[in-house]
Amino acid sequence: MTHHNILALSGNDIFSGGGLHADLATYAVNQLHGFLAVSCLTALTDKGFEVIPIEKDIFKKQLDSLKDVPFSAIKLGLLPTVDSVDLALDFIKDHKDVPLILDPVLVCKEDHDVEVNALRDELLKLFPYATIVTPNLPEAELLTQKQITSLDEVKAAAKELHALGAQTVVIKGGNRLDKNKAFDVFYDGKDFTILEGPVYPQNNTGAGCTFASSIASQIVLGKTPAEAVRYSKDYVAQAIQKSDDYGVLQF
Repeated sequence: MTHHNILALSGNDIFSGGGLHADLATYAVNQLHGFLAVSCLTALTDKGFEVIPIEKDIFKKQLDSLKDVPFSAIKLGLLPTVDSVDLALDFIKDHKDVPLILDPVLVCKEDHDVEVNALRDELLKLFPYATIVTPNLPEAELLTQKQITSLDEVKAAAKELHALGAQTVVIKGGNRLDKNKAFDVFYDGKDFTILEGPVYPQNNTGAGCTFASSIASQIVLGKTPAEAVRYSKDYVAQAIQKSDDYGVLQF
């Protein structure tokens, strides 16, 4: 078997449910060689759950160390500062032929004194390089700067994000529009696919990270974006059902 290299740029979840832990675990399940550049640390303090960005120079040194590794896909997760997005963009520009799965994590930073609008504007610069972008519904609202309250508005948001340069878009609707089912909307520039599933009561921390990392893994393994998204939705549903108090478990 060819040993594929796959990279994650993501943060550390101190409780190991999401972030880099989910990324590397997903890569391992798919028998891929996972590489990592750490963008931030997290901690639970008397101030709440804190995101602690890795210093710019240290993040750059990590990326510089990986510049000559032949990657089959790159997944971008939590990039907590404009500087970290800029460095990621420079790295991606040097790897234009590598499939890029962008999980534009924005919402968790609203409580951490980060200038969300500046970060949003910087993240949008990554869209022309993205094979797939995977925002959840609140992130799609922040990216489009429009409220989303219906399926038609989700579709309109997907079209708008595709027009910004992403080859394909999947908006993770969850159960925000219908409490009785979870849905995602996939758009490839021509057609929409609505993926529905049940709502599970278990802890789903790390589901978004696992979803994006699974999509990246399946792209490496030869699936089309649509096939990779469908497979990954099913995979994450099974992983959520096995979750514990700290988040989604791989299997």
